[in-house]
Amino acid sequence: MASEKSTKLQRDVEKHHTLTTRLIEGLERVIRGKRRTLEYLITGLLAGGHVLIEDVPGLGKTTLAKTAARLISRDRTVKPITFRRIQFTPDLLPYDITGVDIFDPEHRRFVFKAGPVFASIVLADEINRTTPKVQSALLEVMAENQVTVGNKTHAMDPLFFVIATQNPVETDGTYSLPLAQLDRFLMRISIGYPGEEDEIDIVREDPSATIMPKVKPICSKSEILQARKTVEGIFCDQRLLQTAVGVSVSTRRHRGIELGCSPRASLMLVKAARAFALVRGRSYCIDQDFLELAPLVLAHRIRLKDIRIDAPSLIREITLHELSRIAY
Repeated sequence: MASEKSTKLQRDVEKHHTLTTRLIEGLERVIRGKRRTLEYLITGLLAGGHVLIEDVPGLGKTTLAKTAARLISRDRTVKPITFRRIQFTPDLLPYDITGVDIFDPEHRRFVFKAGPVFASIVLADEINRTTPKVQSALLEVMAENQVTVGNKTHAMDPLFFVIATQNPVETDGTYSLPLAQLDRFLMRISIGYPGEEDEIDIVREDPSATIMPKVKPICSKSEILQARKTVEGIFCDQRLLQTAVGVSVSTRRHRGIELGCSPRASLMLVKAARAFALVRGRSYCIDQDFLELAPLVLAHRIRLKDIRIDAPSLIREITLHELSRIAY
């Protein structure tokens, strides 16, 4: 029985690894020379989390989100899944995002008008340009896939995936995301400047204008949801589970960290490692998965005593120490 289960898992991994490879290759048609970043984005999608892209303007953050949505179709149709882009500004109100109850005079009752957050993939563009009151409107929906308006709760699309962007350099007219909001993101990643050859290709072809509008779906929403089920079955050794917990515990005791990681951080790290293993075509996690992902999953969840310390480097150092304690 165990052997049959293992064989089925391996078949599912192979099938969905092919799917993730096609998704990444589809993204590469538009986003050039950033395969590792694209792997991280698909990892977040398969883990059922949300991704914060923090980088300077003009590197393709918005284009990346739009292209990802175009590659996935609604079930039993060739049309892409529902995609909404929310441009965050200081004058937004919470119901501009979640929706509001509107009185219907004809039927003499209130009717819920859904906001733009009701979509399969939502791009929260420049999320730090809106007030904390509006940012908090995303807390429930990102954590529980539901929106409560008045006394009624509305369920979200099962695929629901938020890609948020923010500019880490500019501070005028921005509101720093509180830790409670940052904690809703599975990973914080960056795209970075392209290499010279890749930039020449971008300038010559302008893929966001010439290629992205022609991108067609290559998989369905149900296939992504099936891949998420497969991720849950990816094997993670007990010692690696202990490592994930050990890293979080170490951040709570570290002299340079004011506020360490919560148990949710440990859980998110394991989820990300399982999804990343699938992206890499494995039915099991390895220590390198945790070393590579820990800075992306944990660094934005801690508060440092000295802002001059680089959080990702510190998390990597702690992870290396915890991994060194594993006895194989």
